[in-house]
This record gives sequence, C-alpha cells and structure tokens, in this order.
Amino acid sequence: MITKTQLINSLNNLPENLTVDQVIDHIIFVEKVQSGLDDVANGKVSTKDEARDKLKKWLK
Repeated sequence: MITKTQLINSLNNLPENLTVDQVIDHIIFVEKVQSGLDDVANGKVSTKDEARDKLKKWLK
C-alpha cells in the first residue's frame, strides 16, 4: 500500500501541466511499484526457474 506522503512526494516530482488521466496513470503506476516492493519484502517472489515453469504452462 502506498502512503499519502509517498503519493504527495511522487506527485510533487511531476510537471506542472498534466491531464487528470496522466495523474491517474501515475498514481496507478506508483501503487503497482509499491505493491511489487511489498511482495519482495514479504517473500512473495518466484525464482527464475519457477517463473520459467509458469511461462511454459501459459504459453502452451
């Protein structure tokens, strides 16, 4: 989960002129990155071999 402080800091680094869609896209991107970092911190990751096995199943 992204905190309000993280979101505000992230938005402060954006250009002054943005569309609402660009802001929403940025918020979604930041949240997804944070979610991935949270997964890593909680050990919810796959090894390269596990990822290959999953891809083999998907690509059949």
